[in-house]
Amino acid sequence: MLTRFEVSNFKCFDEVLKFDLSAPSSYTFNAECIRNGNVNCAMVYGYNGSGKSNLGWAIFDIIEHLTDRKRFENPYKHYTNAANSSAEASFLYEFLIGGKKIRYEYCKMDYKTLTSETLWIDGRRMFCFDRRDGNETFCSDLKGTESLNNVIRDPQLSVLKYIRNNSSLDENADNRAFLDLFSFVERMLFFRSLEDRTYIGLQHHDGSLTDYIINTDKVKDFEAFLNEANIDCRLVVVDVMDSQELAFDFGDKKILFRDIMSTGTSALMLFYCWYQHIISSEVSFVFIDEFDAFYHHELSRLVVRKLIDSGVQFVLTTHNTSIMSNDLMRPDCYFLIYKSRLLPLSKCTERELREAHNIEKIYKSGAFHVR
Repeated sequence: MLTRFEVSNFKCFDEVLKFDLSAPSSYTFNAECIRNGNVNCAMVYGYNGSGKSNLGWAIFDIIEHLTDRKRFENPYKHYTNAANSSAEASFLYEFLIGGKKIRYEYCKMDYKTLTSETLWIDGRRMFCFDRRDGNETFCSDLKGTESLNNVIRDPQLSVLKYIRNNSSLDENADNRAFLDLFSFVERMLFFRSLEDRTYIGLQHHDGSLTDYIINTDKVKDFEAFLNEANIDCRLVVVDVMDSQELAFDFGDKKILFRDIMSTGTSALMLFYCWYQHIISSEVSFVFIDEFDAFYHHELSRLVVRKLIDSGVQFVLTTHNTSIMSNDLMRPDCYFLIYKSRLLPLSKCTERELREAHNIEKIYKSGAFHVR
């Protein structure tokens, strides 16, 4: 799982932004939101333009150079902070995977151009490479890389990925952790519930969402899911030309799902399809931007509860304060972001927060401060 993330000089983050999931408070309620001593369920609030979406883009920058997964380059066009004189953006990730603490740092000039990479496993530096000052040689203590050509001239090639693809690594705990890091990153997923339906990371199926539901025999399950979300309906598959389509069943009359579904129902279908990948353990970490942009507040709560119950580590961004509640999560799982500051509610006040407190009311009163 991701336990800590830092980024600086990336988009709106001029100074170092720290997202620390490794130090939850000592609350005993809603313990399922914490896993292995780290925050497993996080929700981020902030003003428009405060950096909520940019946090997601920053975390998923790693997808570009470590994997061959789905990318979306548009958000990365204006890469470094316009007010910062440095030419590089810096990233730091800390993971807890298979009991091993893995720390990976790198710097980039732009979305594709790496200038340095360093990897630690359990506090020991296993690999480093710094292209600055014209250096083209990397150092590795990973067993099995001794005979590997250690001269890398392509600045768009991650040396970490080069080692993974070109080495026959020895069987040992450190090398297993190294490979597990790639497995985790390749299963990370970012998506948005907004109408552009952007996603990054985990490979998705070809075809439309309704094609996926039909082809995976999920029509009745999706129908039950919609009914649970208070969308009272019956679904059926109908033949249209040479293909099959999902339709609402009104008895003697069938109307194509895509023709009359609301924006909220469309967003819910998107979540449902990705949720199938989540509950089948295909996803290691999910970031959903504006996850409930088209949801009723009760539906927002249902979606959060399903994610909590799935066990997947997740980060959600939202403006919906009705789900800022100790009935659902805890003060150390709700985060406030402002510019380069990101803190849980439990650290945004000197007041002792208890389970009985109405944290939405406290938030609206202006008692939490992250600036």
